[in-house]
Amino acid sequence: MATLLDFRRRIRSVKSSQQITRAMKFVAAARLRRAQEAALAARPYAQQLARLLRSIMSRIQDVSHPLLAKREEKTVLAIVLTGERGLAGAFNANILRKANEFFRANSAKKVVTVPVGKKGRDSLKKAGFVFAGEFVNVLARVEFKTAKEIANLATELYAEGEVDAVYIIFSEFKSVMAPHLTVEKLLPIGKIDEAPAAKTDSQDDDGQGNKKTDEHDNTQIDYIYEQSPEHLLDKLLPRYIETQILRAMLESSASEYAARMTAMEAATKNAGEVIEALTLHMNKVRQAAITTEIIEIVSGANYGK
Repeated sequence: MATLLDFRRRIRSVKSSQQITRAMKFVAAARLRRAQEAALAARPYAQQLARLLRSIMSRIQDVSHPLLAKREEKTVLAIVLTGERGLAGAFNANILRKANEFFRANSAKKVVTVPVGKKGRDSLKKAGFVFAGEFVNVLARVEFKTAKEIANLATELYAEGEVDAVYIIFSEFKSVMAPHLTVEKLLPIGKIDEAPAAKTDSQDDDGQGNKKTDEHDNTQIDYIYEQSPEHLLDKLLPRYIETQILRAMLESSASEYAARMTAMEAATKNAGEVIEALTLHMNKVRQAAITTEIIEIVSGANYGK
């Protein structure tokens, strides 16, 4: 049976863990605010760039570019964005489960991966996947040069015909409690009539299950270009891939901090409940010990009589 000293040691240990989890929650909350601001700030830029590309592609009669060429998908490249560390609840497990669903759906094809993050790298390496490259320690502080390196690797493999399609798997930040696991196709880039309209805050439900889209998205904007549309398309298509990867990295980073903050908050709450339960048991043991001592004293006094 546990003694009072054992209970006190366990309570001190749980309190120490509670202090650590509370501090980690505050750190994650502070980093989440910055990551959320960066993710939200990247969305309008990505939407406007997509809109500009659709406008340019509509002005070219026969659009021809290596990043637009469509081939039969025999080899696909999957860029998997996971976290660098654990203690984030089911964040990494959910992304890896989504990636495994994608791999099973493409089991008839050759799958090449580019893990971004230590957790994904370790898990995919253990599963025996072929790496075209790996990027670790890059999501704690997302930088454009890292996104550019990943984009250059993907576009080079696609342009040289080593892969026939490029997908990116990540967790899109929706809210602190509701991340959204996403699989997006980066390459080949769809034609203008296949490209989905960028979702904005102006889209709303019209009451009949249909989405009302801003008229600004449906009408072609009359841009004035100094260079030829072909020259602009050649420059903007690689930048579009870089922007999409950067946005995905920012979204994934914000989702990871949100998951870590939620997990540490739950751990802190659970530690408090454990402390209360241990304190209750300790008080019962102490009360039982005091009662036993009183009985012994009374019994000894009665025996002396």
